[in-house]
Amino acid sequence: MNKSDFFYDLPQELIAQTPIEPRDASRLLVYDRKTDEIEHKHFYDLPELLRKDDMLVINNTKVLPARVEGVKTDTGAHISFLLHKRVDKNTWETLCRPAKRAKLGSKLVFSDDLTGEIVGEGEEGARTLRFEYDGVFEEILNRIGEVPLPHYIHEQLETIDRYQTVYARDVGSSAAPTAGLHFTPRLMNELKNMGVEFTEVLLHVGLGTFLPVKTDDVENHKMHSEFYRVTDDAARRINEARAQGRRIIAVGTTSVRVLESSADENGIVRAGCGETSIFIYPPYKFKAVDALITNFHLPESTLIMLVSALVGREKTLEIYRTAVEKKYRFFSFGDACFFR
Repeated sequence: MNKSDFFYDLPQELIAQTPIEPRDASRLLVYDRKTDEIEHKHFYDLPELLRKDDMLVINNTKVLPARVEGVKTDTGAHISFLLHKRVDKNTWETLCRPAKRAKLGSKLVFSDDLTGEIVGEGEEGARTLRFEYDGVFEEILNRIGEVPLPHYIHEQLETIDRYQTVYARDVGSSAAPTAGLHFTPRLMNELKNMGVEFTEVLLHVGLGTFLPVKTDDVENHKMHSEFYRVTDDAARRINEARAQGRRIIAVGTTSVRVLESSADENGIVRAGCGETSIFIYPPYKFKAVDALITNFHLPESTLIMLVSALVGREKTLEIYRTAVEKKYRFFSFGDACFFR
């Protein structure tokens, strides 16, 4: 299967630059895999689309202010770093630019109380950065860092909280789990009151979100690992729901990756934490996910491949063509899909 098999034409004007208000006013394309029917709704219509015993599995990760700029001590050159994975207390894997200035051994100043040294080099601007600081690292980062928005978003947000889900709790992601951006506290309460259950898992979104598929043969693409966690309580609730025949609906591809990484061949989810580099593409057989709420994804990306594994490649491309014709808004601040 080739990367080009997942390409579709997208007019630039359909790439959403700003989030819609309120959050749940975004449009929602609903595809029923049993009836092969498409409906056009809004996200606030979820109560009429879900069953009272459904389980929504959400990713409670919170985006880091992970973009920082350093000045080289020897030349005064400015280098921008995106922190994407913590190696230990003081060391991070990063993406940087301009990479040609970020040589092994380079020392940098980020603020009066934060300095760093490049202690490792990788491909595509990947650098390992070891920090030295006075005080609490997270507090320094909150003061000097910026929340990184995707490269296709060119407008500034009025408030950076709009790039966090309303249920974000555990800081560590380089990007938001964007399917969850559509939920409001009011909508979540309405769903809970009708009997829908929310279960939280964790996946810190890392480098894999930013790197395109560069191999023509999809099978040769290597995913970077990301940290995930499933608590004992979450595993118990998910397994009880499955045993009762209830639908397990993943909110976002990150929740899918957690569930499929932690499930055995019978769909039983195991509690625990670790690193996952799972790459889901056709003809993958899902073990723990029955349905998916997600945004519209980039052409030839690992995320549209994941959707294609659930829905079918040709059907996914057909749905995306319909969304283009109907002028849905695409990507992180765009509209959503419900594949049931």
